[in-house]
Amino acid sequence: MKPAISIRRATFLAGCAAAAFAVAPAAAQDAGNSAAEAANGEESNVIIVTARRREESLIDVPIAVTSLSGEQLERSGAIDLTDIGLVTPNVTLENSRATNSTLTAFIRGVGQQDPVSGFEQGVGIYLDDVYLNRPQAAVLDVYDVERIEVLRGPQGTLYGRNTIGGAVKYVTKQLPDDFSMKLKGTLGTYDQADGIVTVSGPISDLVRLGGSVARLSRGGFGDNPTTGLENYNKDVWAARASLELGGKGEPVLVRISGDYTRDKSNPRGGHRLIPGMISGIQPPKDVFDTLGGIEDPIADVEAYGLSMNLTAELTDMLTLRSISSWRKDDSEAAIDFDSLPAVDVDVPGAYYNEQLSQEFQLLLDAGPLQGLMGFYYLDAKADTLFDVRLWTTFANLYPMLTGITEANVDTETYAVFADFTYDISDMLSLSVGGRYTWDERSARILKQSAFLGGSGNFGDAGLVFSTDTDFDGNAKFKKFTPRASISFKPNSDHNIYASYSQGFKGGGFDPRGAGKNANDLDNNGSLSDDEIAAYLSFAPESVDSYEIGYKGNLMGGDLYVATALFRMDYSDVQIPGSVACTLGGVPSFCGVVSNAGKARIQGFELEANAKLARDLATAGDRLSLSGSFGYIDAEYKKYETFVAGSGTVDVSEYRKVQNTPKVTASGSLNYSTPAGDGMVNFGTTLSYRSKTYQFEIPNPFIDQDGYALLDASLVYTAPDNRWSIGIHGKNLTNKHYKTSGYTYMNINPVTGEILYNSSGNMISGLGNEGVLTAFYGNPRQVFVTGTLNF
Repeated sequence: MKPAISIRRATFLAGCAAAAFAVAPAAAQDAGNSAAEAANGEESNVIIVTARRREESLIDVPIAVTSLSGEQLERSGAIDLTDIGLVTPNVTLENSRATNSTLTAFIRGVGQQDPVSGFEQGVGIYLDDVYLNRPQAAVLDVYDVERIEVLRGPQGTLYGRNTIGGAVKYVTKQLPDDFSMKLKGTLGTYDQADGIVTVSGPISDLVRLGGSVARLSRGGFGDNPTTGLENYNKDVWAARASLELGGKGEPVLVRISGDYTRDKSNPRGGHRLIPGMISGIQPPKDVFDTLGGIEDPIADVEAYGLSMNLTAELTDMLTLRSISSWRKDDSEAAIDFDSLPAVDVDVPGAYYNEQLSQEFQLLLDAGPLQGLMGFYYLDAKADTLFDVRLWTTFANLYPMLTGITEANVDTETYAVFADFTYDISDMLSLSVGGRYTWDERSARILKQSAFLGGSGNFGDAGLVFSTDTDFDGNAKFKKFTPRASISFKPNSDHNIYASYSQGFKGGGFDPRGAGKNANDLDNNGSLSDDEIAAYLSFAPESVDSYEIGYKGNLMGGDLYVATALFRMDYSDVQIPGSVACTLGGVPSFCGVVSNAGKARIQGFELEANAKLARDLATAGDRLSLSGSFGYIDAEYKKYETFVAGSGTVDVSEYRKVQNTPKVTASGSLNYSTPAGDGMVNFGTTLSYRSKTYQFEIPNPFIDQDGYALLDASLVYTAPDNRWSIGIHGKNLTNKHYKTSGYTYMNINPVTGEILYNSSGNMISGLGNEGVLTAFYGNPRQVFVTGTLNF
């Protein structure tokens, strides 16, 4: 059943928004400045951000922040949110396994890879200050964007939803005073054909209306000869619209926004890494090809939302903000884990999410004292449905054997937070903040085994012969998390700071967990209701983060540098996983979640932007070099897991922090020169990531060794920005690199080493053919873009 928000809560949200509008006699337009203003091809190092919910220079912010303007992203040919991770230190942003638009995000070793209901994300994704509660449809395409900010470290005293690892803020452009129209088209390799139309204009002196419609399409990087579909293609329609009332010098600004995305790209099939263990079918030669045979349900992702952002200047010192939002997304997709034509481990699935949120902020600007107080409410429904078709397993006894999972996990959370900065002197500032969070998690989990069909959600219903989990649970979590920082600014060009912050993420229930019949997970094969609840639940996790940093403009403003040293003590790390299991003597697919104990994460980050030379050959020539470097030492200090026959064992020496390469680095060289009355800009970026472990248990087949990617762009912009044309190349060396994968082979439960039989062959843990597949990042792409501005 799809989730529904109650009438009571809908009325509450509407009432809060109406109350805010009634109270607000005045408003000031929220910060919408670009991260870097281009002037004659030269970017200023004075970067304005709203990381602390107020407009201020990036240098003044005692937080590790990366800010990329819409102009920068457009010139570099950025496609979607995952491109940001290539140039941001210690950040991983990728498509989740076997998905086209579900996001996996990690910052400084903290994140969450599992997209099913029940697991909160470690990195907060914000669209115009609205927190996206689920990762589905969170791989946002880059269009109509003002800037993107990446905040590293725990966030909670300044933002609506507490996020333990960091936050990514996607800020769309506000509407101009005058009528404007922009047309943008893209043609490229793999039959890429994109078109974006943006139109906005004033209806009256105080009312503006505008929006964008985008058609984004591309052929597949590979093929699936089993189904005849292209693999890794793109088929997206998207739109955004906004209505602005007031602002532009008036005391009130109300911005009502809506967005819609429909992604009907084909299922993303994995590349099999080993021959079929029964059929002997060899893996395809092209890493972007797949042989998976599942075709139902047809892949379809639909996401949409409405928000109202109201800002009101109550007095010269006080400003009130209200952020009201409703969002919904439905995702249906099929995953062929074995990536073979046989129905060996095939999983049709669906995700249905809905959320209501309301946030109030009261901002204070009283000379040396600045800050905010806030209240946040979130009511979110997340339903996950999937069948696990093991139709080649025990086919004689249980034809069309299927594991059925239906999990509804709801979240209701309240929080109050505050953060204040006091300028002790012209050079010394102290910031303190705190947050108190109340989380309530409710779960309804049904797990069954059937034959001759499945749940009926994805085709014919089978005959259920075992109900292994039938669970209703509720848990509450609350936590106070503080933050403090001190900044020393000898002048406006330098800031030395030290900070401490604490992050928290509530616990929950494993939506795939097996209960009373988990014979191989419980010695007697029968669990009481309390034992089932304990087995299915997991505890909150927390992190203590310490950081010292420096930000400064050097060489008369020609060199901007930001450095940070950090250490994080990470406790009760939530590690979700899925394993082959036996339920009532029948093979199945079960979730196993553990709180891994303790991890220590420490490292160093450097970001710099240098203007190397001016007027190299002709008046107006510019040459600049920007770069980033991240080093992270992340290791588990305690990682306890249950091993049959041995009890609880600390396996920390055999485990790795996933999706966290030790080294991330990038360098971008940009040269611009006048061409007639216009401007030509050439840019090239080289990015590097060292070895990445896809899961906590190292796997030589799907882990990715270090690699580098080379991008380049050449763009001509006509006078007054009337039109532009550019050519862009991504991954020009055509590097093949793995971003994720699946493995269900038998392993040593302590060391994680893959087990082999006496014949030297691996042993399948789930299904007969064995599951060992990988997904890859985009190959070389070359495309031409053109824009017209009216």
